[in-house]
Amino acid sequence: MKIDWRPGNMLYPLPAVLVSCANREGEKNLLTVAWTGTLCSDPALCYVSIRPTRKSYQYIKDTGEFVINLTNERLSKATDWCGVRSGRDYDKWKEMGLTPSGSHKLLYAPIVEESPLSIECRVKQVIPLGTHDLFIGEVVNVQVDETFIDAATGAFDEKKASLLVYEHGKYYKTGEFVGKFGWSVERKKQKKQSLNKVKLNKENQ
Repeated sequence: MKIDWRPGNMLYPLPAVLVSCANREGEKNLLTVAWTGTLCSDPALCYVSIRPTRKSYQYIKDTGEFVINLTNERLSKATDWCGVRSGRDYDKWKEMGLTPSGSHKLLYAPIVEESPLSIECRVKQVIPLGTHDLFIGEVVNVQVDETFIDAATGAFDEKKASLLVYEHGKYYKTGEFVGKFGWSVERKKQKKQSLNKVKLNKENQ
C-alpha cells in the first residue's frame, strides 16, 4: 500500500557534480549541484539549476560559461564541502586542494583537474523557475581522465571511476553493474535468430 506525501523533489538518485566557473577578471569559483542532467543528444544539451543568491550564479550569467565536473569517492569530501561553504568566504580551490585547469573550448570557466570527466558548456538559455534558475548549456567539449578509459573499448569506465550520486541528503558511489542498454530484449532477439536459422536449415534439407 502506498501513502501520499506532499509534492516535492523525490527524483533520485542524481549526479553530485562540481560546477566550475569564473568571472571576466579571472576569479574562479566552485559550487556543488545535484539539480543537473541531460536535455538533448543532438545538439548535446544539459542543464544546471542554481539559486540566484549563489556567488557562482552571476559569474555564469555574465560569462555564459560553466563546466560540469563529475565526482567520485575521492572527491566526496570536496563535493560536500563546496556545497555548504560560500565562495564569498573561502577560496574553495585552495581549501579542498583542487586544481583549476584550462578549458579547451571556453574562455573563462576552468575544469577541475581531479575530476574523472569534465563537461564544458556554453549557456544557450536561462529560465527563471522560482527558487532556482535553469541554465541550459550546449556541450562544446568533454575532457576525460585517461585513467578511466577502457583500453579495450575506448569507452569511459564508470565502474572504475566510482562516480558519486546524491540521494535525499546522502551521497553514494555507483554500484554493481546490472545490464547494458538493450539487454532486456537481446536474448529474445538471439533466440529468434537461432529459431529462424534452424527453420531455414530444415527447409534446405
